Amino acid sequence: MRVLITGATGFIGRALVPILLGEGHQLIALVRSEERARSLLGAEVETVELSSGVKALTEALERSDAVVNLAGESIMGGRWTEARRRVLVESRVQLTKQLVSAIAEARPRPKTLISGSAVGYYGDRGSEVLHESSPGSNDFLARLCQDWEAAARLAEGSGLRVMTLRTGVVLGRDGGAIAQMLPPFRFGVGGPVGSGRQYMPWIHLHDLVRMIATALTDDRYDGTVNGVAPGQATNREFASALGRALHRPAVLPVPALALKVIFGEAAGVLLGSQRVEPRRLRELRFTYRFPTLDQAVADIIQTGDVEIMPARSSGELHTPVKEDYLRKRRPTHELRTKTVLDTPMDEAFAFFSQAENLGLITPAAMRFEIQGGVPTITQGATVDYRLRIGPMPMRWRTRITAWEPPHGFIDLQESGPYRCWWHKHTFSAAGNRTVMEAHVCYAPPLGALRRLANRWFIVPRLRQIFGYRSDVIRLRFGAS
Repeated sequence: MRVLITGATGFIGRALVPILLGEGHQLIALVRSEERARSLLGAEVETVELSSGVKALTEALERSDAVVNLAGESIMGGRWTEARRRVLVESRVQLTKQLVSAIAEARPRPKTLISGSAVGYYGDRGSEVLHESSPGSNDFLARLCQDWEAAARLAEGSGLRVMTLRTGVVLGRDGGAIAQMLPPFRFGVGGPVGSGRQYMPWIHLHDLVRMIATALTDDRYDGTVNGVAPGQATNREFASALGRALHRPAVLPVPALALKVIFGEAAGVLLGSQRVEPRRLRELRFTYRFPTLDQAVADIIQTGDVEIMPARSSGELHTPVKEDYLRKRRPTHELRTKTVLDTPMDEAFAFFSQAENLGLITPAAMRFEIQGGVPTITQGATVDYRLRIGPMPMRWRTRITAWEPPHGFIDLQESGPYRCWWHKHTFSAAGNRTVMEAHVCYAPPLGALRRLANRWFIVPRLRQIFGYRSDVIRLRFGAS
């Protein structure tokens, strides 16, 4: 199936792309910037720039079997001024109308449209149990969701199966609510928002994208579907679950008044209560991998498969590349991780042989971008790119020092932020599966401060980066 996606470079879209590729679908991403999209989505996704016009969009739709519409500016991007409200409406309602209008002109047309919405549709409803047939509210966010859904349903007039997806708070490793909440919780100063009694419908990112992937090929998924987990929780219970996963207290509340001063009416997104049930998903017997909040939070926070330890002595370093590079650079730490993939070794290695795919497996917050053209990866090749490490923009040059398809390769940092960075990738067959291992030897920068920097910044960041990389690879290839 060929699927056109809007919002492919967003938090949900970037997780949806690898799972659809893994299921054998061909993808077209409708994007604002082709250059930026290619650096985020990898080598396997075709891109069409929104500014190319209606004709280019219609032609892309004529080649598509289905459309997933996830575009929309962040609801919590600031106070809802009149200008901000226009942006929120235009990025959702107007874009969806434009998309549906182009679908009507397409010959042939896609058969399916899955379009985003949110549980904000219901407004602040306290402890009332809400399901797909519950009436909507009348505040700004509720009206926005209602208009968004109505725009999508116009595609039914062109003969499409339309599903509107009301998502709750989406929990994932590289964005969404948890990314914003983690800093204070890591330092033990996190806690509930406002009273904490408000219900907070949520869903794990991987369950959400699996559900969208299922809906593309299962005609039973139509109408409105609440994209939330079955395990209901209040905001206080969510704060407690995050504290447990981090082994930190979670008792310091964020005052409602402070949020209202900062965000104005938008604070209602954090303070409002929606006790939403996934009635349609229950009827469809969708299987959640993370049905409870503790399971979801633990999966996102924990990175047990990423081991970081002091470096071994130089006498234990065996290969010539190690002896030459690492003897001079003196690594202080090692990182190891292992992933078992449900794919043959040749296919796993081929994915890593394309430099464009580096962006797909790098957290979006790092703003990874290859500089000076995309090189062919082989022994001796260099890759120049820029990225952010925390708030700091960095330039990095990687050189491939060993290239042994399909068994592995070695890359090292020629210039960049680390005093030493040596990275060995190993692939080995396990029947029809592939065991993929990474071994990194590194030395932090900052001289006398490197121990503190490593403990408080570098180690948590590396766990996040390699955990995210593992997530994407598992979505792309499946994992045992």
